[in-house]
Amino acid sequence: MTVAQHLESALRPLLRGPLPVRLDAWDGSAAGPVDAPRVSLRSPLALRRILWRPGELGAAQAYVRGEIEIDGDLATALGAAWRTVAERGISGVRARDVARLALTAARLGALGPPPPAPSTQARLRGRRNERARDRAAISHHYDASNEFYALLLDPKMAYSCAYFTRGVPGAPADPEYGLADAQRDKLDLVCGKLELAPGARLLDVGCGWGSLSLHAAEHYGAQVEAITISRAQQEFITARIAERGLDRRVRVRLLDYREHTGTGFDAVASLEMGEHVGERNYPRYARALFDAAAPGAPVLVQQMSRQGKHPGGGPFIEAFVAPDMAMRPVGATLDLLAGAGLEVRGVQALREHYVWTAHAWSRRLEERWDEAVALLGTEGARTWRLYLAGGALAFEHGRMGVDQILLRRPVAAAVRSRTEELVA
Repeated sequence: MTVAQHLESALRPLLRGPLPVRLDAWDGSAAGPVDAPRVSLRSPLALRRILWRPGELGAAQAYVRGEIEIDGDLATALGAAWRTVAERGISGVRARDVARLALTAARLGALGPPPPAPSTQARLRGRRNERARDRAAISHHYDASNEFYALLLDPKMAYSCAYFTRGVPGAPADPEYGLADAQRDKLDLVCGKLELAPGARLLDVGCGWGSLSLHAAEHYGAQVEAITISRAQQEFITARIAERGLDRRVRVRLLDYREHTGTGFDAVASLEMGEHVGERNYPRYARALFDAAAPGAPVLVQQMSRQGKHPGGGPFIEAFVAPDMAMRPVGATLDLLAGAGLEVRGVQALREHYVWTAHAWSRRLEERWDEAVALLGTEGARTWRLYLAGGALAFEHGRMGVDQILLRRPVAAAVRSRTEELVA
């Protein structure tokens, strides 16, 4: 039997049926349907990784290292794998299936110690969601390279879900409308919900590369205080503030939200930052938003949600992309925000918009692939390719969502006055 035939026989019980892909093995042999997405195992190390890390993580490690290659569109191959799991009711990896695969690996000479993790896999120390570890987790993802994010993102450097108003299903077709337009429309949507006017004081919590802070100052005349714990982001925003002559309107601080003591802001925003504070710290984060807002001020939180048993997004994302991230169903987040004293005024779901956003980022990555490799290395670029393809599918299939949650800090006196009026 060839290597591919051995692997097909061993994988059939694990997959509860035949291979859903065309499998090319390192000896040149092949198995599986010829018209299916093509997956190449280029080294016995790929099999060894999967044995040591059964399931998603081992396969992701092998892909990042180039020991597994996908011919053609990565998203198509991932989609086929996800459909197989769903249609065949595969809920986990059984010990007997791993044992059978290990026997096959022994016959093929693929057994051995666990291969070293790829260089792009996170290595964090300390207690989860303590400040030092939070800084390390944020640095792992956001401090990789400002030049890379400039390659991937729109000119405003908005690293959150865009808001597409044209050129997508259900909207007027417009070939001139792209990612930059959709990110601008998202920032206008946020600024409108925050009721920004000239001179309004805005606090931007977890400001990223300053897309909202700079847009609010330039186009709405807001006075902005932005905070981040990423030094690379702070340096980037500081340079843009100087370039645009906004030093009197925007101030960016290298500061943890737990250290911020400012109050009385006319508006508070936090775009896709709440996922990174951790489950244990979320009530503290929600209270920080409440404390910063003036009575009656609007607060806008844009945040991802997730169903299921992997609040961090799954083994690959948790290990390679956003360590210590924590998501939950949107209803649970609303309860936490309301528990901090904020009044929920509206929720706008943007799940489909993240599919389109991730596809746009993926296209930019592929168009400038050689530059991405030069900046991040091959493993880094392959990590991002896998992350964006898998992320788009997660939103498309409804495993993840993203919502704009509009809140307001109540005006206690007004509430009492209205209550007294109703009682009278």
